[in-house]
Amino acid sequence: MFEHCKSDRTRRLSATVLLLALAFASAGSAYADKKKPAPAADTTKPGDKRITGYFDISKIVWPNPPAIARIRFVDIYTGEKIDPSLFAKKKEQPKQKWMDRLAGAKPANEVQIKDLPFQLIRTYGVAVDSKGLIYAADQGVDAIFIFNPETKAVEFIANGRQAHLGLITGLAMDDNDRLFVGDVKLHRVDVFNSKHQLEGALGGDVLATPAGVAIDTENRFVYVADTQNDVVDVFDADNFKLLRKIGTPGKKHTLTAPGTFSLPEGVAVDKDGNVYVTDTFNDRVEIFDADGGFISAFGKNGDGPADFERPKAIAVDCDGHIWVADATQDRVKVFDQEGRLLIYFGQHGYYPGQFMGLWGLTIDKNNRVITSETFPGRVQVFRYVTDAEAAAEKKRREDGDQKSGSAPAQEKPTSEQAAGAAAKDSGAK
Repeated sequence: MFEHCKSDRTRRLSATVLLLALAFASAGSAYADKKKPAPAADTTKPGDKRITGYFDISKIVWPNPPAIARIRFVDIYTGEKIDPSLFAKKKEQPKQKWMDRLAGAKPANEVQIKDLPFQLIRTYGVAVDSKGLIYAADQGVDAIFIFNPETKAVEFIANGRQAHLGLITGLAMDDNDRLFVGDVKLHRVDVFNSKHQLEGALGGDVLATPAGVAIDTENRFVYVADTQNDVVDVFDADNFKLLRKIGTPGKKHTLTAPGTFSLPEGVAVDKDGNVYVTDTFNDRVEIFDADGGFISAFGKNGDGPADFERPKAIAVDCDGHIWVADATQDRVKVFDQEGRLLIYFGQHGYYPGQFMGLWGLTIDKNNRVITSETFPGRVQVFRYVTDAEAAAEKKRREDGDQKSGSAPAQEKPTSEQAAGAAAKDSGAK
């Protein structure tokens, strides 16, 4: 009897311990489930394990709202479109035999150099033709990339195709879509027709280091900044003969007097035929008339927004504002004809609106501002909001305030002054 009771108690105790263990285990599991964070939402696309983010580039403007925008970011180009699947690893990769590895054979599924899309590496001059195609001279690829903003297609003028290119720099386009290409290595400017066929060359017996190129379509002049000779050479746009020189050659970058240069880099022409030159080592901009007569100069060395630290390319917009690419500060600066800073944007960086090695700059008939960078190669496109457009926007806001009964806008200065003040207040870079 005693042994039976003892056995029965033992069985009951064991059962109790088992039930308690199960209860604690269940409670622990429930507690763990309660504390476990909810799984993150799946942000990937079917079949794609990469997480992607998006932002609206149309919101990138200068100066910052609520000021009236004068410059809008549009797009960025880095080369041919890249297909990510080209680099995706195959699920089943056949093991390579040791004899093949010893012989240097490459796996069949390995990406070949010839299959990679061409990308900008070290980009200098930029130009735009009458169709809106964007041209970019790249020294790393030894080719001129031609970007179609509408279709996103990319074409090339390259070695082994249309011509022999050495070390290409400045680009310019005339009214017949002839492309003028400065070549440092070949010491000349090559000219391609609208079909991208080599038509001729100029300056082969004159130029030492051609940089920026500009075309005066009215007076039929081609201006080429020759950095090594400290001059701007002026050629006939039709027969390519040298007409005259602006500046004094042979002084080895030592001249500082008005009308002389110390390593000129960029050159531009306005609608009146006036010529604008970035005098790079002197950190200034000089302006000449169509006959080469000196008009004025502005700028000095410094790290402030209105100062220059190695100005490179230059362009003039439809309102006569002067745009300068500052390579050291990585900023684009806009001045009036008196040399007063109106607005600036940019800083060191890789995001849209930032620059690394800013060099090229041009403005087309649709007020697109195209820039190029050398580290790494990129082309960025912006939209200049003209004085007339800014004035219309200001009037629209004032009319809207009057209809709503709100206080009138406080912007009383001109659109140019407002843009400059807004840029400073908002810290536009």
